[in-house]
Amino acid sequence: MLISVKWLQTFVSCHASPEEIASKLTMAGLEVEGMTAYDPGLDKVVVGEIVEVLPHPDADHLSICKVRSSEKSYQIVCGAPNVAVGQVVPLALEGARLPTGRDIQATEIRGVLSEGMLCSEAELNLGEDASGIMVLPAELSPGTSLVEALDLHDVILEIGITPNRGDCLSVAGIAREVAALFQLEFSPPSIELVEHGPPVHTLAQVAIEDADLCPRYAARVVKDIKVRQSPFWLRQRLQALGIRAINNIVDVTNYVMLELGQPLHAFDYQLLDDHRIVVRRARPAESFVTLDGSSHTLSRDMLLICDGSRGVALAGVMGGLNSEISVETTDVLIESAYFQPASIRRTARALGVSTESSYRFERGVDPEGVITALDRAAQLMTELGQGVLARGRIDVYPRPFRPPSINLRVSKTNRFLGLELSREEIIDLLTALQLQVDPRSDDLLQVQPPSFRPDLTREVDLMEEVARLAGYDRIPSSLPRATITASKPPASRLFRERAKEVLANVGFSEVISYSFISSTLVERLRFAPDDRRLRCLPIRNPLSEDQSVMRTTLVPGLLEIAARNQRRNNFDLKLFELSKVFFPRSGHELPEERLNLAGLLGGLRRPLAWSEPALPVDFFDAKGAVEALLVALTGKRPRFQPETAAPYLKSTTAARIMLADSQLGDVGELHPEVLEDFRLKGPLYLFDLDFDLLASMGTTTRQFQPLPKFPAIRRDLAIVIPVDLPAQAVLDFLEENLPEQAESVLLFDHYRGGQVGAGKKSIAFRITYRSPERSLTDEEVNDLHAALTQRVLTTFQASLRT
Repeated sequence: MLISVKWLQTFVSCHASPEEIASKLTMAGLEVEGMTAYDPGLDKVVVGEIVEVLPHPDADHLSICKVRSSEKSYQIVCGAPNVAVGQVVPLALEGARLPTGRDIQATEIRGVLSEGMLCSEAELNLGEDASGIMVLPAELSPGTSLVEALDLHDVILEIGITPNRGDCLSVAGIAREVAALFQLEFSPPSIELVEHGPPVHTLAQVAIEDADLCPRYAARVVKDIKVRQSPFWLRQRLQALGIRAINNIVDVTNYVMLELGQPLHAFDYQLLDDHRIVVRRARPAESFVTLDGSSHTLSRDMLLICDGSRGVALAGVMGGLNSEISVETTDVLIESAYFQPASIRRTARALGVSTESSYRFERGVDPEGVITALDRAAQLMTELGQGVLARGRIDVYPRPFRPPSINLRVSKTNRFLGLELSREEIIDLLTALQLQVDPRSDDLLQVQPPSFRPDLTREVDLMEEVARLAGYDRIPSSLPRATITASKPPASRLFRERAKEVLANVGFSEVISYSFISSTLVERLRFAPDDRRLRCLPIRNPLSEDQSVMRTTLVPGLLEIAARNQRRNNFDLKLFELSKVFFPRSGHELPEERLNLAGLLGGLRRPLAWSEPALPVDFFDAKGAVEALLVALTGKRPRFQPETAAPYLKSTTAARIMLADSQLGDVGELHPEVLEDFRLKGPLYLFDLDFDLLASMGTTTRQFQPLPKFPAIRRDLAIVIPVDLPAQAVLDFLEENLPEQAESVLLFDHYRGGQVGAGKKSIAFRITYRSPERSLTDEEVNDLHAALTQRVLTTFQASLRT
């Protein structure tokens, strides 16, 4: 927000320096981000008076002008068509450098000496008129610096306005703050209207069809107006704040918006069908062409200003091309309204249109300031356009503003701020901001914020206002007291951290993906139609289609991350994610949340090195990681069933993970179709576990076991079994039937080939025998091992491998 200090001083007689004003505003929460001296760059440009005009002897389009400046006269060759004796004009003397970059020197033009230059508005960067020299007010004294004569010196403050302070998006709003900070009087502009036209209700009508989106709409009519260039003072103020001047009617609407913060719009009255204004919602797919020539397709939640038959303005955003002010305009209808901020914000964002008007309406304008701005605009248009103002105004106000009443406690305010302010001091500070304060007791104040402060709704808001005006530097600084206690983390957190630690120790890196995904990602995993993982919970207001549902599995997130890595030529991956998945619950608004743990492996088993071959990961790397995790968390070895794996895994290289008869999840190679759908290069291996179920079976308690005192004796058992008999079945049987003196069993070899015959395979186990009480003899171990071997051969119709 740009603010002119010179303009500001017309509202509040503040003689402080711009630096001091900027400092006060910043300390009051209105950060001044920049301060620029408005320098028009017009050194050696003075006021001159044309005392004689002669034709040039060698050029019909040139004139020789004698221009008086103070005590001295200059001969100037000029080509402007509007030069005349008696005019007061800008005179650029030798040595001047114009804003256009042109250096002025005494020079001969067609044989006649020219000692300077008479300048147009465009050449001085004081306007856009380049058709002739700029004619100054006759009362200016020749010889005076043009900057001083036109009072062009100014300082522009760039203020960062927070979204809750829409009242400060105007010169008047900042002036109110300055008046309160410097304890000065705020003086709004005087508005005096001369109404000589017919009654306005005989000229126009206004109807509001949706009072929720437009609680107030007011209008005035000015007839017999002359559309022309605005006076210099108006154009100069607009230019200083970055607004391009257009004509006196449009410039007045912009001027009042900058001055009072109320956006206005001027319609060509003769272009309004039936001379009516109807405020309604747009019809679905209704089209509208705005002033910039852009065509927009509107939706039902957008507000449209219409005449008797069509839309003429997009409410609060931009007017229409079909009712704009032009040089042929003679009658003007002025709009001043209050629109619901959220509606304007949605419309502007949906259409990608942001204007000075929408910027203010989005933050909330003053509903009680609608009439003030309307009358101010009518006053200026009547004066500058020499129009006739219709008597009265139209003011449709179906939802009148009712100021809130907020109780403020003096004791709580001082306790909250750490100050010791008296009740009278607090009353003075709030009154300076134009808040109505009614003392109810020594400790209680009843405060009514003005209509231009919709951000003040709670007691704490008023406390902040007291702090701003009292000065944040008065608030004492103190360190908060904190009691440091050592609390034991919950077991669930320790269990999660232990799981992450185990996976990190076997080479995995943790990733975190969004809980919001696209439903199409889950569909790519080939689940059966009745699988509950396909019933994703939709999000009411998704940021995009790619984040429209809550995830029911962690697998899509891992695959998306793997694809992103592969696109960057990173194929060696060991990733895991431990996070929540979400399932809809019938009759409940919130979903069921469960912790899942998923991992992904791909690429090389170990980093590439000269001393060992480049071996890719395989199914057993994924299976081994799961085994290491479950043994570390539960102390139990899992079992793997290959018959019923997840559908997104390759059936021949996958297994279901079982622990104590509970199904924990799946592990295996990613199915080729899923690889293709996610644009991945395989092979890739996945495991997916129900971590909540795992946590119910695990423990974070570690028990100490002393080192064994007696030696171990190991025996191997190699048997030949049918190829379709899972090794897991034999391993389960051995673990369930180990003799008391046996400590552990390990599967260490698997062989298929000609040495065992077709349809057969060889598996070998290593069994460790040890007694905690004494050393076992070879004879004892041989007997135990022979008995165990015989039970295995009998049970599985196996034979010993020779």
